[in-house]
Amino acid sequence: MRTRLILASLVALSTGCVTQGTFDAKAQEADQLSKGLNDEKGARAAAEAKVKELSEQIAAQAQEKQALETRLTASESRLTAGAAERRALQDENAKLSALNDELARNSKKLAQAKEELEKKSSEYENLAQSLKQEISEGKIELSELKGRMTVQLKDKILFASGSARVGKEGTAALNKIAEALKTVQGKIIRVEGHTDDVPTGGGQFQTNWELSLARAMAVVRTLQDAGVDPTRLSAAGYGQYQPIAANDSAENRSLNRRIEIVLAPKL
Repeated sequence: MRTRLILASLVALSTGCVTQGTFDAKAQEADQLSKGLNDEKGARAAAEAKVKELSEQIAAQAQEKQALETRLTASESRLTAGAAERRALQDENAKLSALNDELARNSKKLAQAKEELEKKSSEYENLAQSLKQEISEGKIELSELKGRMTVQLKDKILFASGSARVGKEGTAALNKIAEALKTVQGKIIRVEGHTDDVPTGGGQFQTNWELSLARAMAVVRTLQDAGVDPTRLSAAGYGQYQPIAANDSAENRSLNRRIEIVLAPKL
């Protein structure tokens, strides 16, 4: 269903009828984008798991090191120790030295893993600087993982409840985002609509699928009107099916109602 909605958005962006070849190409592009999204999420989860694993190893090794140092101090205080005890003390020293070496190696790996996870591109830094005020006000969240940037906006900034019409505040925010996007090269721009799991209640939008896609399309049109190259734009609606929080409270449902503008490398 998600792929069909992506296809619907791509067709909606064209200015006339398309050939079967064009339709198939767009279908393939949509599948590739969906696969890329899953790959990026998997990569981030793997990186975070590695950081956690290394952190736990370092903590355990630090405890073992402390225990060894305690035993070493106690051993050294026993001046009457015989040859066997001296050999044991030497073994403890060797073990402590090896543990220190391993701890240093794991600390370096942890630092490298964190650096890779948190590394930001110059494009990210430029975009963050352009949207500094909106980010500080909590209107926009900006993230990046392995060259894939995401600009996230809460739905209440852009739309009235149940509406797919961009409001005055939303238009101002999108115009500023558009100015920043014009400076980003070599990226496709995919606007994704997301909702909570509360039914729409019928009316203009029968389901959250229709609402999320209509909102994504409205953002695409606003960005195009603000001067963003339409050949780089596409829209997708995911309804309530990709939440970032459990839909078990008003606060969490608010987190799930969002628009994400994804900047990914061209395939």
